[in-house]
Amino acid sequence: MSPRARKTMPSAENAQRYPRTPDGRYFVVRGRLWRCSNPALGPRQRATLVEALMRARADVQRALRAGSREAERNARTRVHRAKVALGERGPVWWTDGAPDFNRRMAKNTPYAEWYSRLALET
Repeated sequence: MSPRARKTMPSAENAQRYPRTPDGRYFVVRGRLWRCSNPALGPRQRATLVEALMRARADVQRALRAGSREAERNARTRVHRAKVALGERGPVWWTDGAPDFNRRMAKNTPYAEWYSRLALET
């Protein structure tokens, strides 16, 4: 696994900094829910997808600096595809029929009570 992929793997530090919902579907940043990667992905597959995502993000930055709209569009498409493959976008990876609250404020979702208790603990 590359050093870049290792940096994006879950860690105890990230768990405290970006708490996960009790069901493991989302992590929270500044009160907003963000969908976690599909936990059913194997470590190698996940690492490969994360590496592709990081390369695509770097290519977005290069395209922006170069002022190339076509290169930017292509790189953003690759970012999107990697995120869908990771389960962070597109169809949800859970199978119980629960709705997707990705990118919503935690206080405006069924996670509101959990989130308010979390805020009191810190």
